[in-house]
Amino acid sequence: MKITLKIQRFNKEKDKKPYFQEFEVEAEPNDRLLDALMFVVANIDGSVGLRKSCAHGVCGSDAMVVNGTERLACKTLIKDVINDNNTVITVEPLRCLPVEKDLMVDQSRFFETYRAVKPYLIQDEPAGEKERIQSPEERARFDDATNCILCAACYSSCPVVQEKNPAFIGPAAVVNAARFIFDSRDNGLKERLQVLDHENGVWPCENHFNCTMVCPREIKVTKNINLTKREIKKYKEA
Repeated sequence: MKITLKIQRFNKEKDKKPYFQEFEVEAEPNDRLLDALMFVVANIDGSVGLRKSCAHGVCGSDAMVVNGTERLACKTLIKDVINDNNTVITVEPLRCLPVEKDLMVDQSRFFETYRAVKPYLIQDEPAGEKERIQSPEERARFDDATNCILCAACYSSCPVVQEKNPAFIGPAAVVNAARFIFDSRDNGLKERLQVLDHENGVWPCENHFNCTMVCPREIKVTKNINLTKREIKKYKEA
């Protein structure tokens, strides 16, 4: 069947503003959107800019806005985004991040917030004779957050970042902080408070749940943010 890919184009070196360009391609319902995009790059217009790597939903590099919703192109089937009345697929770059070229965005701000929450184990006490033992229940506390692939879909979808507070560190940063805050081996909450317990830290989140809905790994993002808020309050009251 024929589908139309309506791709937002923008080259910051020569374009004054973004515009859309349409490409008509043949595709099967079970083809991936990424395959259709790569067909355009390989056979129609090699200047279309996009990122991809593993193509299996692990690296998160091909996150983009598809028909108004953040998705991974490699995990999106054509049949998921068209219907009998509309075979046009609108593809745009992630929101809230500067566009470098077409579907490629500058992720510097996103990774700055990620690094700011110290997403690594903080523990000054020696482990002893063996490794730090952890029960299955203790491991389960932060298991959900370990699934983050840093695709930035949640950051792009966040109404707070979009409209109210662009300085908000964003959902992914808090999730990656939660991954260690709730790790029984970690002792770094106090060090992370400078970023998290801040007007641009966890508190701007308004529970819109957009981040949870678009997460390609089905992480309970909003829940992790609220649990982090609760943990900070508990720490300050102790």
